[in-house]
Parts: sequence; C-alpha cells; structure tokens
Amino acid sequence: MSLPLTVIGGYLGAGKTTLINRLLGESHAQRLMVMVNDFGAINIDAGLLVSASEDTIALTNGCVCCTMGADLFMAVGDVLDLADRPDHLVVESSGIADPAKIAQVAKAEPDLAYGGIVTVVDALAYDGLSIDPQIGAQVRGQAQVADVLLVSKSEGGAWPDAVGREAVDLSTLEKVAPLVLGLRPDQVPKAGLLHADYASWSDTVDLPFSREEIEARLMVRSPDLLRLKGRVPAKGGGSFELHVVGANWSIKTHPAEGVGQLVGIGLKGRITRDEIADWWSGA
Repeated sequence: MSLPLTVIGGYLGAGKTTLINRLLGESHAQRLMVMVNDFGAINIDAGLLVSASEDTIALTNGCVCCTMGADLFMAVGDVLDLADRPDHLVVESSGIADPAKIAQVAKAEPDLAYGGIVTVVDALAYDGLSIDPQIGAQVRGQAQVADVLLVSKSEGGAWPDAVGREAVDLSTLEKVAPLVLGLRPDQVPKAGLLHADYASWSDTVDLPFSREEIEARLMVRSPDLLRLKGRVPAKGGGSFELHVVGANWSIKTHPAEGVGQLVGIGLKGRITRDEIADWWSGA
C-alpha cells in the first residue's frame, strides 16, 4: 500500500509549527512520521514524549518527529525502506519554500501517494505580504497551490481579504487531524513559484538574558527583520523561546538549559546578515 505524503506550507511565521504541534498531540489512530525543518521550537507535552535524540523524537501515540535533511529524496527513501513504515508522512516546508516542489516527490516515488498540500495563512499579515513587490508572488503562490487553506491568528475577527478563495478558520477546528490527514487530491500541483532572495543569520547565544533585556532589543530591531526564532539562556536558569513575525513577537519561558541559538531572516536589499548580527550583538 502506498504511503500518503502531506505537505504543510505557509510563509514565515504563519503558524506551521503550531499546526504540527496540534497534529502530534491529537489522538488519530495513525502512526505519523513528521519531517520538519527544526523541531526544537515544537513544545511537545512531556506526557507524550517517549525518547529524544539530536534529530528524532518519539511519542507515546506512535508518532515520530525528525529534522529534515538537505536531501528530501534521500530522507523519504529512508522512510520507505523502514521495515515498519508509518501510516502517514507529513513534511513541513520552510517558510520561503514552494510546497508544490516538495510535493513532487510523491510523483517520483511510486510507493508514495499524494496526500495534499495544506497551506497556513496568517490572518494578520497575509494582506500586506501578498502585495509586497518582492515577496507577494511567492506568498500568493503558496496559497494558490494548496488543496486546503487554513487561516491562523484569526482570533478577534481578523480575516485576510486577499486570499480570494475558500479557507478554513484554524481556530474553529476542534481537531486538525481529520482535515490534514484526510485529503486525497487527484493531482500534484506544478512547482515553479517565484522566489525572492533572502538574507539569513544564525548564531549561538551563550550569555543569559532577562526578559526585560530581550524586550529592549526587540523594541529596536529593524522593521525589515521578517522572522526571528530560537532560544536564549535566561538569567536564573532555564531559557526563553523567542518568536518574531514582522511587527509581532512572543517570549515564552522554556525549561531547557545551556547554550541557545537564534535564526533571523529578511529580504536581501532591505537588510543584510551583518545588520542582523550587529543588531543582536548591540553594536
């Protein structure tokens, strides 16, 4: 029997990680293999956790979450070679990727069945992003290739006008698994989104911060820093998990100790890697 492949797409900070975290935590009687870019930001309930290594976590409900290697075809091949295959394979595309390109692997591998593209759209940011001269075509394209559009951050009545097609309000779904895992589209969409050029920065964080110190830095960040995420050590123990999406940010306490890491991204021509680095270092 062919293994269903579902792709989770959506622009930077749209809410893909939140969707996957919900999916992993639900009871759906399926053993999932979830490939993500970085599962360090997914807060797995300790009661679900069986074991964790550097690049794989196993859950009590039979789900496995692993980081996605540079070569998707090789990673998928490893899954197909397993003696005990999962029931469903879910792949999270990066925020700047073409989810249709990832879905092409379902056409190339005869042991895979296309399970659809689910694109998450940020209700607060989509309208502005979709008309941006550099990234608008890419953002709109991620929505256009979707078999299902899920709108996140719609609390308070926010809804993107620019979507222009039927979409599902994520906040109204009691369970996401029936929708995400229940798709069986007839055709894999064609790949070929226009792709803007991005400047990315990442660094380890050794020194501990207080919440007030982090907030002070975030207050003076460049408006061209599209996305920042990661973890920094906290004064007094533990750490803080940071998520920045455009004008919005969140800082959450996290039990992890030790060295943290941050990743930042923005558009080339508007911000440089060095400018992001200088901002964080306080230069």
